[in-house]
Amino acid sequence: MKHSELAELLSRLGITPSRALGQNFLTDENFLDFICREAAPAEGDRILEVGPGLGVLTTRLLASGAQVTAVELDGKLASWLRTTLVPRGLRLIEGDACRVDIPSIFGPETPFRLISNLPYSAGTVVVARMLDLLTPPSDMLVLLQKEVALRLAAEPGTPDYSALSVRIQASYDVTLPRKTVPPALFHPRPEVDSSLVKMTLREPCEPQDFRLFLARFVRAAVAHRRKKMFRQLTSMADPDKLRNAMDRTGVDPETRAERVSPEQFVAMAKILRDQTSFARE
Repeated sequence: MKHSELAELLSRLGITPSRALGQNFLTDENFLDFICREAAPAEGDRILEVGPGLGVLTTRLLASGAQVTAVELDGKLASWLRTTLVPRGLRLIEGDACRVDIPSIFGPETPFRLISNLPYSAGTVVVARMLDLLTPPSDMLVLLQKEVALRLAAEPGTPDYSALSVRIQASYDVTLPRKTVPPALFHPRPEVDSSLVKMTLREPCEPQDFRLFLARFVRAAVAHRRKKMFRQLTSMADPDKLRNAMDRTGVDPETRAERVSPEQFVAMAKILRDQTSFARE
């Protein structure tokens, strides 16, 4: 759909794209096809799409025979989808993906995939929520603000490396099939570049209780980015046990958390998870 055609349709529907909601509609047909090739949806796949907008990606996913559930916050867009795509098999939930009960959509133990052009305003929260589920998505292919995407894929010791980098990479293999997606492919044009991020869950997946503990542990470790990790954590763990855990995982007590790999964080968390000070967080 061309920019002019999309603008005309939005005007006809009485919809003004909201910057607050991060609404930037993807218009480039070639790039939409590229997303679908990367996603390779198959008949019977359970797919969650957040922020379907006018349904340009949704239509392609449904054509594969996948079972698509879309969560849309905007009431006017939801009304459009209810008229155009629900009769073609779309399951629509009108609500906020940052708050909707995700386990109730497919069932807490049912595998599903996340494939979305995520709204800029909700991208980080949605991805982080997926990590806390009993059964996280088997894979995620999402279009995000480039700044966020680079954090997800960042390596230790780089400026973009963060707690979210550790949490994602502890469970998923992360790649950027399209590192830079220019503003010209959207309506309205955002002020920043986007990136297409692909995350594939590694098996076996760590249990939910451990992933939740890891999140607390990592947040504590990186709370003050420039502080040495040992000093950062001594108020929350027995210093001797902490030093032992760091020694066993090859982490120098004098290093900063920004230089510790996801694998080292996971190994340390497994050693220290019985520390009640962390468990009470």
